Amino acid sequence: MGHRSGFAALIGRPNAGKSTLLNYLIGQKIAIVTDKAQTTRNRIVGILSHEEWQLVFIDTPGIYKPKDMLGRKMVETAMNALNEADLVYYLVDAAKEYGAGEAFIIKRLKEAKVPVFLLLNKVDALKREELLPMIDFFRGLADFKAIVPISALTGENVDALLEETLSCLPEGPRYYPGDSVTDQPERVIAAELIREKAMTAARDEVPYSVAVLVEQMTTRENGLVDIYAVLFVERESQKGILIGKKGGMLKQIGVQSRQEIESLLGTRVNLQLRVKLREGWRNNEGQLRNLELV
Repeated sequence: MGHRSGFAALIGRPNAGKSTLLNYLIGQKIAIVTDKAQTTRNRIVGILSHEEWQLVFIDTPGIYKPKDMLGRKMVETAMNALNEADLVYYLVDAAKEYGAGEAFIIKRLKEAKVPVFLLLNKVDALKREELLPMIDFFRGLADFKAIVPISALTGENVDALLEETLSCLPEGPRYYPGDSVTDQPERVIAAELIREKAMTAARDEVPYSVAVLVEQMTTRENGLVDIYAVLFVERESQKGILIGKKGGMLKQIGVQSRQEIESLLGTRVNLQLRVKLREGWRNNEGQLRNLELV
């Protein structure tokens, strides 16, 4: 057999572990991870290459009942990925009870014309005797290509998942250069890392109302990268929270973001952050477009 390649869509409910699995598979952080639902907003591509094959993973936003235009666009992005894929990774948080959200996804996956791998994630949080009944339960719901218990966090059983996946890959070209790990521009990844730190720092007060746009990213002759980014919020009170007392919160976000961006780029970074008010941006298509979210 010649060179094999294919696209695998990562589908699931919010916080099922899709981005954690993507980062583990690629071997570095290209998708942000928090304990907040709907952290992933865009379609993110991760690329895993070998001499004989190339797997292109499409990480998607969590599927849930949307409450605004941004949410509807996110769910639409996730569903559209099914049409681009050669196979599907359907991640389920094994530590949570089965509910209407999973039933909705399974109904849609039954219509898929490609192999669907059910990944029971977070098995490191389960007792072993709980696993077999869970596998039997899901086996009765749909005709999955395989049901694989994994831990995206620790990597448990991920190698076995890859072996099973490779057996399904068709012959195909190398879609990306062998040293590529993502199709995301560095500017976009930098913006996402800043948003991750803002979501973590602000906790429950503002996470879903924050958007980050890198307005400028340039490299000096000495290799130092200058990044100027804006954090947009929907309410004046959220602006105050993100800036913090005497600018303390924004400084904390900046320090933590700069460290991760420097690790990503392998060079020193001068990061400048501002916070701006943009009321109702989650329900305004023009604003979503300006913020590169649609």
